[in-house]
Amino acid sequence: MRSIPTWVDKVHDKEKVEQCIYDLCFRPDGSQLIVAAGSRVLVYDTNDGTLIQPIKGHKDVVYAVAYAKDGKRFASGSADKSVIIWTNKLEGILKYSHNDSIQCLSYNPITHQLASCACSDFGLWSPEQKSVQKYKVPSRITSCAWTNDGQYLAIGLYNGTVSIRNKAGEEKVKIDRGPGNVVWSLAWNPSKDEPYDTLAIVDWGQNLSFYQLSGKQIGKERKLDYDACCVSYFSKGEYLIVGGSNKEAVLYTKDGIALGTIGEQSSWVWCCRSMPDSNYVAVGSQDGTISYYQLVFSTVHGLYKDRYAYRENMTDVIIQHLITDQKVRIKCRDFVKKIAIYKDRLAVQLPDKVVIYEMYSGDMMHYKVKEKIARKFDCNLLVVCASHIILCQEKRLQCYSFQGTKEREWVMESLIRYIKVIGGSGGHEGLLVGLKNGQVLKIFVDNPFPIVLLKHTTSIRCLDLSMNRARLSIVDENNTCIVFDLVSKEMLFQEPNANSVAWNTQNEDMLCFSGSGVLSIKAGNFPIQQQKLQGFVVGFSGSKVFCLHLYTMTTFEVPQSAPMYQYLEKKNYVDAYKVACLGVTEKDWGALAHEALEGLNILIAKKAFIRIRDLKFLELIHHIEERKKRGEADTNMFLADIYAYQGKFQDAAKLYKRSGQEQRAMNLFSDLRMFDQAKDFIPSGDTHDKKALMTKQAEWAKSSNEPRAAAEMYMSAGDYLKAIDIIGERGWADMLIEVSRKVDKADREALARCAHYFIKLERYSYAAEVYNKMGDMKALVDLHISAKHWDDAFVLADQHPEYKEIVYVPYAQWLAENDRFEDAQKAFHKAGQQDEAVKVLGELTQNAVNENRFHDASYYYWMLSMQCLDIAAENAGKQQQMLPMFKTFRRLADIYYAYHSIQRYTDEPFTSHLPEALFNIALFVLNGVSTEIPPGVSKVYP
Repeated sequence: MRSIPTWVDKVHDKEKVEQCIYDLCFRPDGSQLIVAAGSRVLVYDTNDGTLIQPIKGHKDVVYAVAYAKDGKRFASGSADKSVIIWTNKLEGILKYSHNDSIQCLSYNPITHQLASCACSDFGLWSPEQKSVQKYKVPSRITSCAWTNDGQYLAIGLYNGTVSIRNKAGEEKVKIDRGPGNVVWSLAWNPSKDEPYDTLAIVDWGQNLSFYQLSGKQIGKERKLDYDACCVSYFSKGEYLIVGGSNKEAVLYTKDGIALGTIGEQSSWVWCCRSMPDSNYVAVGSQDGTISYYQLVFSTVHGLYKDRYAYRENMTDVIIQHLITDQKVRIKCRDFVKKIAIYKDRLAVQLPDKVVIYEMYSGDMMHYKVKEKIARKFDCNLLVVCASHIILCQEKRLQCYSFQGTKEREWVMESLIRYIKVIGGSGGHEGLLVGLKNGQVLKIFVDNPFPIVLLKHTTSIRCLDLSMNRARLSIVDENNTCIVFDLVSKEMLFQEPNANSVAWNTQNEDMLCFSGSGVLSIKAGNFPIQQQKLQGFVVGFSGSKVFCLHLYTMTTFEVPQSAPMYQYLEKKNYVDAYKVACLGVTEKDWGALAHEALEGLNILIAKKAFIRIRDLKFLELIHHIEERKKRGEADTNMFLADIYAYQGKFQDAAKLYKRSGQEQRAMNLFSDLRMFDQAKDFIPSGDTHDKKALMTKQAEWAKSSNEPRAAAEMYMSAGDYLKAIDIIGERGWADMLIEVSRKVDKADREALARCAHYFIKLERYSYAAEVYNKMGDMKALVDLHISAKHWDDAFVLADQHPEYKEIVYVPYAQWLAENDRFEDAQKAFHKAGQQDEAVKVLGELTQNAVNENRFHDASYYYWMLSMQCLDIAAENAGKQQQMLPMFKTFRRLADIYYAYHSIQRYTDEPFTSHLPEALFNIALFVLNGVSTEIPPGVSKVYP
């Protein structure tokens, strides 16, 4: 911590008498400083200390000033027993009085209620109230302060007690510091991150103590060795400022650990305040001096690879793992001056000792105390090794063991500007040292003689060695980054506008440097890649850059894609793979894998494809490796297979052709359904391959739901059966006609398939055309029969008598199915199916009798008799059988004919026969049925 005086003013009255500064406060926006000086209130511009305006309103010494949190008004209290309320335009708007002189003032941060404290009482005023309500206290009031939430007011008393009261003035808690411990000043911690409200109290027992709102003391009292007159917090509550009889304003941690002096004065310090939300502090003294300081908190830190140690709250050490962002805190409970970290060692310099920590075995983020060196050291830089600490003081380097023994000392020619541990075995580590005169040295802790690595023309600001220690990078006083080869001492590269540089700890050929808000990354001899960056680069590991900006260390990923592609352009697959291992996207890994595969660097390609888990290409690589083991050495064939897998089919086909493998090129395109391209690789005159290609194309079209194209391709390939099946299944009659006429009549199977589908589509004329083309009359007859084209069938039967039975039998059956039994009987008879004809007539007769159609029954029996007579005439062998049947059927025909008239007479009201005729008919029937009564005939009137 450094304190920088910004401006100073000394206040006198008209007689040049020094005016004590009893109190001061800042306007909430920090633009003005209100000072209680003598009987006046002074308003200063905080930027340059200009006195804006002295305000006169009091008749006696002003003891207290306070500004409201909203910045609209402030108040002043004086020994003249009055309190004046001022606007932010420095105009007085209200004045009220107490019975004694005013000792202190405090505005409520929430309600803006003003607490004004006199010697024996205190009052609470707010703009909404017309009167000030006052409350008596048992002792003289010395100080007051509101809690952050504005609910409670702490009042410090001369008798050593602190009274905590609510907004109504009622006492809720009483803290007794004991007699003689005059509570002279108190303040609440303004931090909202604290688990409870913390009250800091200073008394004239020379103590600094802390209490909770409940009155419980926090920790132990801190001895001050002086009478404290004022205590106040920084605006965020991380620090305390205390001043008093020590004639200093001292900075403490919020736990009361002294950190350092802000400013020394010539007399007692009566008041000190920090500007809201800033690092500026105003101090008022007994002799009228107003001092305004800026506090600069320097960064105390150390870095080793991915572990970063830094100081927090001036007394704590935080170790942060920059990759996982895991953090661990070490509470040193003292002012941390220096920090160094190396491997498993951590060194922390405190005001009176150096503490060495080591990591627990197996735990990267937990440390335990290893050694303590109980000595006070003055040094500019501190580094730690496995068994030593190295102190740097201007030109001198001193090496101490962990037991505090000074083992070695080196004195340089010039001031030491930079020092870094570069590794080595325990007790033999090497140091890289940069001097103001431009020298770069390597020093081993066990060797008294430094080694000069090189001599630069200007002062060294930053240094780093490459991973293999073959190259050295420096940043000089002119902000130039320069890279040297340590073997040849040759300068390899330089670039302006750099403030720090770091080599990649995982890649020998990659470094980065920062400057002018830009991060530059250089790989090998390729051009620089740049991106925006605020701060200083302090480390580079893999794809992660560690950057210190202000007081914060940040880790961010940098894309390694650009350097990887730079190596790929040069076909340097090995270095490209090394860069990719630092961290690139999956897409970049894929690009590396394919580039290496095309370059036939099988090993790199295999590693890259394993990264992205591409099983397809890993299988290809395995196949290529097996072929190489078998002795194959045709790189064109390997490359052709690679191109085919990558989708570069034209390139693959050309390489296949170059290697005399046109068949593989053709198969490639045909498998891809790229048949036009496949045709280019068919040898001239090879009809077999051409036909096979057409067939394959047709099969693809069929599977792709393009049946018409598939049918045409099958026809082109001469496979008519598959074409006919496709056409027929989809009912494309016109296309089927075309095919049937195109097919040779010798291809009976194809023609028969066409006829089958024509019949299925009920295109019988085209089916007949096909059968005619085939000369298959039997099939043609069957077609006419199935189509019920009887006239055409009869013509064919007349032309070809052998098919007569084939035609008439189905015809008769059809007639019978359509209730044309008489025609069916004739057809059976014509077909020579006498038995079927008789059977039909028998069924007709039986049906007529069952339905009382005796006239029809008579006719059918007559036809049966004539049928029997014809059979007897045609077949002499059946005369004995048929003639009796003839007589029987003729008798039945006569009976049913006569009985028809009688049945008509009984069922209907009218008849055309005379009674005598009916009588004679009845006699005829009776005579005919004397021996056997036919079915349906009755002798009795029903």
